[in-house]
Amino acid sequence: MDGEDAADAWFHALSDRTRRDILRRVLAGEHSVSTLAASYDMSFAAVQKHVAVLERAGLLTKRRQGREALASGDVAAVRSVGAMLTELESLWRGRISRIDELIAEPDPRAEPAPPPHIPKD
Repeated sequence: MDGEDAADAWFHALSDRTRRDILRRVLAGEHSVSTLAASYDMSFAAVQKHVAVLERAGLLTKRRQGREALASGDVAAVRSVGAMLTELESLWRGRISRIDELIAEPDPRAEPAPPPHIPKD
């Protein structure tokens, strides 16, 4: 998956509140998918789908232990998301600074303002 595809997958995965909560839980420690499912007011299959989206985005990994599927957060992938967001923030801060500079520059096409009227005493 190239960088742009990865970014699309990350944003899609993180766009859902339940997936963000699942990610927080598995970053704190390994959880079985059935334990995760018990925490939500939705079916086990729905939680499995959320986990699958996070797994496809590379934000968590699953492993089998007997009949259980155990999910763990991928800290390196989450750091990559953070680095990408920091890069985007820097880009936009630079653009905003440039806009501020352009706004502050006088318009060379504008007519000069007349001198202020100073009343004589």
